Amino acid sequence: MKKIHTADLLAQYASGKRDFSYVDISEAHLFEAKLQGIDLTGSKLKKTYLPYSNLSQAELPKTQFQAAELSNTQLYQANLSEADLQQANLFRASLRRANLRGANLQGANLQGADLAHADLSSANLNNANLKGANLAKAKLNKANLSGSNLFRAQNANLSHAYLDNLTIHPDGHRIDDSQSDESFASEDV
Repeated sequence: MKKIHTADLLAQYASGKRDFSYVDISEAHLFEAKLQGIDLTGSKLKKTYLPYSNLSQAELPKTQFQAAELSNTQLYQANLSEADLQQANLFRASLRRANLRGANLQGANLQGADLAHADLSSANLNNANLKGANLAKAKLNKANLSGSNLFRAQNANLSHAYLDNLTIHPDGHRIDDSQSDESFASEDV
């Protein structure tokens, strides 16, 4: 995997290049970067600093964003299928209409994120913080929400998601211990 410096990536992007597949830009500082439509398929962006950046309509499948700082980032219609976002900070990020099918969001901070119309089918949201997130019409089929905090999440349809007795529901309750440890939810909040 080719290591690329931040300045080189920004210069090449400014000159019209969009395909940066399979590059390593881990720990790069890209505050407020405007990278709409960039293709970073399979790239490494571990611990990358991208707050307030614009990655709308970006191709990011199988990209590694572990512990990346993505707060307030625009990821509208981004393809993040099978991306690794473990421990990433997506506080108030816009993921409206994003493809997050099979993404690993274990322990991610999605507090206040806009996930309206996002596809989170089969995503791993184990221990994720979704407090106050907008989940209007988000697809959560077979999403793992075990141990997740959904307190005050808006418009969450949890009927086909996996929940456990540690999952905090939008109204603040948990499934009591007399029910099974892991089950499909049967509510539409």
